[in-house]
Amino acid sequence: MRPLDALAEVCGDVRPGAPEEGVLGVVPGLVAAPATAAEAAGVMRVAAEHGLAVVPRGAETRLDWGTPPDRCDLLVDTHRLARIVEHASGDLVVTAEAGLALDELAAALAARGQRLALDRPLPGSTVGGTIAAAAAGPLRLLYGSPRDLVIGLTVVRADGEVARSGGKVVKNVAGYDLGRLFCGSSGTLGLIVEATFRLHPVPAAHAYVTCPVTGAAQAHEAVQSLLHSPIAPSAIEVLAPTPPSCTVGVLLEGVPEGVTARTAQATALLGPDAQVCEEPPEGWGLYPDGTTLLDVTAPPTSLTHLLTEIGADALTATWSAIGRGYVGLPAETAPDKAAAIIAGLREGLARHRGSAVVCYAPADVRAAIDFWGPVPAAKLMRQVKDQFDPGHRLSPGRFVGGI
Repeated sequence: MRPLDALAEVCGDVRPGAPEEGVLGVVPGLVAAPATAAEAAGVMRVAAEHGLAVVPRGAETRLDWGTPPDRCDLLVDTHRLARIVEHASGDLVVTAEAGLALDELAAALAARGQRLALDRPLPGSTVGGTIAAAAAGPLRLLYGSPRDLVIGLTVVRADGEVARSGGKVVKNVAGYDLGRLFCGSSGTLGLIVEATFRLHPVPAAHAYVTCPVTGAAQAHEAVQSLLHSPIAPSAIEVLAPTPPSCTVGVLLEGVPEGVTARTAQATALLGPDAQVCEEPPEGWGLYPDGTTLLDVTAPPTSLTHLLTEIGADALTATWSAIGRGYVGLPAETAPDKAAAIIAGLREGLARHRGSAVVCYAPADVRAAIDFWGPVPAAKLMRQVKDQFDPGHRLSPGRFVGGI
C-alpha cells in the first residue's frame, strides 16, 4: 500500500505537500494533520513502516530555526491538536495539546486568574513548538524555562508508540526527566502531542522600572545592583538596540503595597534617570532585529564582554539577567562577515564558559557558518538520539552534529 493510502486510513487529513510548505527549502512529500493522540500515533506508525522521514510543524513560528532537514517525506501538522484537555485550577495545573497557541492558552487561563509564566516573543507560537525549541524570555529569571514548568508530557515515539511521563499534579515528578529531555529537542526525539504545565496566579500588581545606560560597564553595574538587592525581581532585561547605549529594565510583581515599595528601591538603585510604568519598554521579551539570530548563553558576569563585542560590530541584542540572551545581525551582513562575528563571539564567550548558537540565518549566511559551535555533549546527544530514533527519521539533520 502506498504511504498516502496507508496514512489516509489512520488520519482524516492527509494530502501531498506543496512547495510553499518547504522546511528551509526542503519540500515535504506528504502532509498529515492528526486530530487526536491516537491519530498521531497511527501516522507515526505508518511513517515507521514505510521508512518516512518526519518533521513536525506547529504554527511555523520557528520552523526556520536550525538547519534544513536531510529529507522531509512527511510533515506532521499539529494545528488540529489544539484543545485544553484539563485545567485543574485548584492545583494550578493545565494540560493542553501541542498545537494550541500560547496566546489562546493565556487568554483561557487569565479568565481564571492564572497564567503560564512564559514570555511569548512570537505571536501564535504553539505549546509543542515552544517546548521543542525550549523558548523562554526574561521571565525565566524567576519562573524558569519550559523544562522547569512542564510536569507531564505525552509524546509519540518514532515507532508510533505513545509514551507518557510525569503527572497532573506538581508533586508527581515520576518521569520528569523525560519531559526535560524533550525541551529543546527540535523534533528529533519524538512527536509532542500533549503537555501538562505548572501554573502561577496572575499577580495583583506589577511595575516596570527602566533606565537608559551608556557603556557596557554601566549596564553590568546596574544589573548586578538589581540582582543583589532585596527587590525580588520577576525579570531583568538589557535591551541593546544600539550598543553600547542600552536600557536596563526590571519587572516587579506581587501585592500592590509590596510592588510600590520595591519599585521605589529599584528606582533608587538605577538612579535619577529611572522611569516607572505599567507597560514594558519597547522590545521587552522580543527577539532583536536582524536576519540572523544568535542564542547566547553565558554567566551574568560576561555581560560587559558581550556588550563590548556587539557594540564594535553595531549588532542588536537583548539579554536576560539569568545569563541568556539573543544577538541579531543586520540584513546587510555578508556571509564572511557573519562567520567572523560569530566566531569572535564564541571565542570571547568561551572564556566565560558561554556559547552562541545560531537560531536562523539567510541561506547564503547559513552556508558559511557553523550553526552550533563546540558542543561538549554531542556524543551523549547522539546516543540519546540512537535510543529514541534508531532509524534517524525524525527531523534528520536539524540538530547538533546532523542529528
